[in-house]
Amino acid sequence: MSDLKSKFLEVYSVLKSELLNDPAFEFTDDSRQRVERMLDYNVPGGKLNRGLSVVDSYKLLKQGKELTAEETFLACSLGWCIEWLQAYFLVLDDIMDKSHTRRGQPCWFRLPKVGMIAVNDGILLRNHSSRILKNHFKGTPYYVDLVDLFNEVEFQTAHGQMIDLITTLVGEKDLSKYSLSLHRRI
Repeated sequence: MSDLKSKFLEVYSVLKSELLNDPAFEFTDDSRQRVERMLDYNVPGGKLNRGLSVVDSYKLLKQGKELTAEETFLACSLGWCIEWLQAYFLVLDDIMDKSHTRRGQPCWFRLPKVGMIAVNDGILLRNHSSRILKNHFKGTPYYVDLVDLFNEVEFQTAHGQMIDLITTLVGEKDLSKYSLSLHRRI
């Protein structure tokens, strides 16, 4: 495993711990364990390309200068916000598409004792990315831009998902509905 990926995974553990121990959430032991299980199942399970590319991009912007520990942590944190957001999209997409597997394992909502609670889990995932942004970027001059960017990504993704869902209704598949323009919107 690369040093970058190892560091990135270390930051995941820190962010997860912050969220699970946030005094704003009055977790019971059971709910804390459930959220931790949900996070570990859904957030770090992929290749992490989206999140790692944030760190790589920041390194490029530094033009060869070494990143400080703080810069590395913030770049990793921002990368994890993207991974959290992606997990939110995937949990809800799997429910909407009635999928069976994701990344070689059963979809989260298909697990025993999860079911449609996964809808709320998706909402939690979305809110976690906002919480991480607030906890680590609120004092920066670009905080509002980051929040706006995440909101815009969610807006565009939700609209693309809607178009995808309504153009693929079971029993109503009509290839004449598809166009290059529609494909770009999705």
